[in-house]
Amino acid sequence: MEENKVNKQKAVLVGMFQGLKDEFSVEESMNELAELTLAADAEVVDIIIQNKAKIEASTYIGSGKVEEVRIAVEDTEADIVIFNDELSGAQMRNLEALIGVTILDRTALILDIFALRAQTKIAKLQVELAQLKYRLPRLIGMNGNLSRTGGGIGTRGPGEQKLELDRRKIQDRIDEIKRQIADADKNKIVQRQLREKNEIPVVALVGYTNSGKSTLMNTLIGKATELDVERHVFEKDMLFATLDTYSRRIVLDDKKEFILTDTVGFVSKLPHSLVSAFKATLDEALNADLLLHVVDASNDNSEMQVTVTLQVLTELKANQIPMVTLYNKIDKGNQVLNQTAESICISAKTGENIDRLIKKIKEMLFSDHKHAKFIIPYAEGQVASYLCETYKVSSLEYLEEGTQIEAEVSIADYNRYAAYLMEA
Repeated sequence: MEENKVNKQKAVLVGMFQGLKDEFSVEESMNELAELTLAADAEVVDIIIQNKAKIEASTYIGSGKVEEVRIAVEDTEADIVIFNDELSGAQMRNLEALIGVTILDRTALILDIFALRAQTKIAKLQVELAQLKYRLPRLIGMNGNLSRTGGGIGTRGPGEQKLELDRRKIQDRIDEIKRQIADADKNKIVQRQLREKNEIPVVALVGYTNSGKSTLMNTLIGKATELDVERHVFEKDMLFATLDTYSRRIVLDDKKEFILTDTVGFVSKLPHSLVSAFKATLDEALNADLLLHVVDASNDNSEMQVTVTLQVLTELKANQIPMVTLYNKIDKGNQVLNQTAESICISAKTGENIDRLIKKIKEMLFSDHKHAKFIIPYAEGQVASYLCETYKVSSLEYLEEGTQIEAEVSIADYNRYAAYLMEA
């Protein structure tokens, strides 16, 4: 443990305050950059902010501030400097020459965390695609970074050897990854069509990173009638703890069922290239019947996080899907200001109000279910078996003319088996 602490990289963070041009306060954004740095397994040793309306073309920050950063690096023995905005390759090269350590920007940091967290083949492909797209136009400016050895932030993912290839070969690799992702997407489409055929609705968890989506998913899995520990998903109090898409079939005590899908968390200043690269993951939100927007109600910046999430959902054209806002982590303290009829305060950790959430999910997903009473002829035993297996039967009797079944069924099955309905 001590060895890991000694070897942890030290980072100086640099931000720019551009007055009214900034949508969120520089303090909020820099605090988040610090959390991202911790998620990349580095230590923040200093934070430097410049108040400047216009960026410098060659070095992003002014020459005086560059010198201030250089002195801070020297005093703290920092290994890297991380900028809160995206830098060009030339800016990186110039800053590295002046400061003397590796220079990264916010996008490279997020990509590095993605590379660190990705577990499945599709997630790793999406990470590599995003990294290659990001680094391709910066190859000249990043020569210093690419020649370094010893690993660390900014070196994970595709690696030095691939990035030193000529542009044509890198582009070939990008095209190959796109083909592999497209093939994976075809499999997802087949799975989605099967779910639609079986009329199983889909619920997608969306929200800011570290809002508690994975914890909520595990809590809802625990409410399912078929509890299996192996079905639980990874959860941790850290930004981007979950990158992979997890889908689980949830069967409730009344036999109503739905597919629950976790999605990658959003973050402010999320580059468009990342939204594009992870579209396969975010597509789960686009094809959902219901969105559960999970908000960290204990976070002082929860309103900003809600704004960012809604912006990304709008960009994905998922803002027309019915949505319930869940103010999570109320066990830590409640910062909720704007509750509506479509919002619920919960604690995924303690289970508070989870039963209320499940009731809300049922109301929104199964509002078309109708109470019905059937008499199924004994010769049609497969129909009776289907109804008993699919729905919670409130009454079952064996009569002379057949099996009498009373249950709440979907409108599709109500119409499908209308010939067996008993007259009211």
